[in-house]
Amino acid sequence: MRRGAYGQLFSAVVHGFLGLAFYATFQAMNSDRQAGPPAVWVLADDRAGNRSQCLGVADALGLEYQIKDIAYSPWAVLPNAVLGASFAGLSANSRTQLTPPWPDVVIAAGRRTAPVARQIGRLGGSGCALIQIMHPGAGVREFTLIARPNHDQPFVAGNILAITGAPHRLTPGRLKQESDTWQGRFDGLPKPWVALIVGGSTRRKRFTPAMARELGARASKMALLAGGSLLVSTSRRTGAATETLIDAITAPRRIFRWDTDAEQDNPYYGYLALADAVIVTGDSVSMCTEACAGTGPVYIYAPPALSVAKHARLHEELYQLGYARPLAGDVEPWSHPPLNPALAVAAEIKKRLGV
Repeated sequence: MRRGAYGQLFSAVVHGFLGLAFYATFQAMNSDRQAGPPAVWVLADDRAGNRSQCLGVADALGLEYQIKDIAYSPWAVLPNAVLGASFAGLSANSRTQLTPPWPDVVIAAGRRTAPVARQIGRLGGSGCALIQIMHPGAGVREFTLIARPNHDQPFVAGNILAITGAPHRLTPGRLKQESDTWQGRFDGLPKPWVALIVGGSTRRKRFTPAMARELGARASKMALLAGGSLLVSTSRRTGAATETLIDAITAPRRIFRWDTDAEQDNPYYGYLALADAVIVTGDSVSMCTEACAGTGPVYIYAPPALSVAKHARLHEELYQLGYARPLAGDVEPWSHPPLNPALAVAAEIKKRLGV
């Protein structure tokens, strides 16, 4: 092990021992908080999906909150059963941000944030509510509420809330705001507008040029048959398939390329707010759920070679509940209720906290 890694481990261990040694002192410091609305911390890490889910729940909660940006040390790769309740997986700079007074509510998402949330909960005392999105990996009983998507096949427990998809920030009010912001920017394109939201390769599945070609052709056919156009957005994960996708698009279009247009305003939310229909690749839980935030038709492109089992379970759930349909032929006029699990999670938090 390199000397720098030893230093990071020593710092993390010392910090953990100090947290235990001064546990009672920190609790006393926290008890001095003035009465008022609950203090809320959001643990925001480097994963955009995790961050969006936490902020979606925090926004829906309707309370003021602080965002605690956190970065990880190499020790974050250890299983949570080994890390326990600790800051050991955090960088030194991140640990310095987590000091008393401790919050009343912690909102976090993803496995790596769970040990951090548990440590804050212990330092904050019994009055600190821990809200975790997705399975925490360990210490399940320490969490006030764990929001787990149905496609992860959650077990039944008193602190488990089963949800459809992933919480997000696209409320009806946010969609109206984005609609106003982007109004008029696509007026040169014929309607109806079909948003084409493209993800790409994941750790276990590859978005191939053949898939990109098929998607571009099928989306173009759908838009052309309706006499409309495509509002296209690629992502970092689209990668080398981006060129193939664009070459296959024959319908009138407006294209945002993640790789070359990063300095421009990202129209992703504007597309979802203004589109008459949405086509989305099925490789992202967050993208599929956000595509269903409005009320218009949603079509999922999910060939078996691109879909892992949990994504396939999500797609089937969205189809059965009427939020989406498989990408097939024409754009058909149909609608569905807006989907945002953040509202259900926030309502359950309020119920449990009595706020």
